[in-house]
Amino acid sequence: MTFDNLNLNKPLWNALEEEGYTIPTTIQTKVFSIVMSGRDVQGIAQTGTGKTFAYLLPLLRMWKFSKTRHAQILILVPTRELVVQVVEQAQLLTKYMNAVTVGVYGGTSLNVQALEVANGLDIVVGTPGRVLDLGYHGSLNLKQIKKFVIDEFDEMLNLGFKTQIKNILELLPDKRQNLLFSATDSEEADDLIEEYFNAPERIEAAPAGSPVSNINQTLYRVPNYNTKINLLRHLLKHESDMTKVLLFVSTKAIADSLFDLFHEENNEWVGLIHSNKDQNFRFRSLNKFKDGTIRMLIATDILSRGLDIDDVSHVINFDLPETPNDYIHRIGRTGRADKKGESIALVSDFEVDQLALIEEFMNQEIALIPTPEDVEISDKLIFSEMPVINMKNALGKAPTIKDNSAFHEKKAKNQKVNVRVSKKDRMQAKYGKPQKKKGKVRGQK
Repeated sequence: MTFDNLNLNKPLWNALEEEGYTIPTTIQTKVFSIVMSGRDVQGIAQTGTGKTFAYLLPLLRMWKFSKTRHAQILILVPTRELVVQVVEQAQLLTKYMNAVTVGVYGGTSLNVQALEVANGLDIVVGTPGRVLDLGYHGSLNLKQIKKFVIDEFDEMLNLGFKTQIKNILELLPDKRQNLLFSATDSEEADDLIEEYFNAPERIEAAPAGSPVSNINQTLYRVPNYNTKINLLRHLLKHESDMTKVLLFVSTKAIADSLFDLFHEENNEWVGLIHSNKDQNFRFRSLNKFKDGTIRMLIATDILSRGLDIDDVSHVINFDLPETPNDYIHRIGRTGRADKKGESIALVSDFEVDQLALIEEFMNQEIALIPTPEDVEISDKLIFSEMPVINMKNALGKAPTIKDNSAFHEKKAKNQKVNVRVSKKDRMQAKYGKPQKKKGKVRGQK
């Protein structure tokens, strides 16, 4: 099937053709006709399956110009990076349409975004908190929304956006079409759908735990953190096909440490992105990675959800994530748009249990590759890898000291405290002046 088989209008078709899109993905094919019918949709789709176009194409096909220029389509996403990406894709598809798309997110001036929204728009893409702020502010008229999309709903829950999403739903008109997309199903999603959706059609493009089939997964077994660094140096030096490497780590502290190390060794070809970095730094790092200015981008899981970066040659898991589903999201950054991708995991002795959970979740084993002989095996451990030593108490159990004091409070009359007062002070209190000692009159016997 090609995009010719979908009921697209000429502006959309021309935009797709100009960008070289010819064949829709499974989720795009399944979703299009159902959304066009006006039904609500619950989509279960793994990352890398093309779900952004899956909801944008039918919504834009149904969009009609309005002179009021109030937003007709509202799309919620969990991060500011995803806001920027969805806006870019919407603008790509509306290149030959008179539709205005605006992105809104925190970390920037509310008044500036309120003015941009008030100038008129058709599609708004935003994070829940900022959309709610603009709705309460009055600059964003949510009562004109006809199509409502929640993307990456499971990640929304992880970031604590459930209450804000419900508050937004209360501000929307009752008559609207709802679309929810998530990588996994959950009880929270079912509850939200039951309360606010109208008998949605469930569409499952890739079951949870199914990695994209065109990603080649491999792993190295290494003893510790410092050996991982040695192996990573080796791979970057000897593997010439590692042209665009996305390196995932478990914490911001590790991300900072690796960035400082590799930036010092390799100057400008490494970048960094995590939530403690300011907005401009994050956008600069991401853009440099996208255009090929930097070879390797070090990131936490903030970058594992939804972002579409062209031609990522390798995803390297320097640390395994806490949950198996996050592993699927991470490796889904490569092998996109039916291209081949490579995923490498560096698994230490402290991560074998996480590896077992990931393989069980995917129902497949990850191929083990022998560590190259010239990689130095370090015996130096970092603090978190140090064994926990349980010291035996050589002094034994401390004796119990019994308290034989009264268990009740003394009566007020018995709570007197003896205070010694000098005669001089008593006299001062009684007569208001010090009393002199009387002496004998001279001459008397």
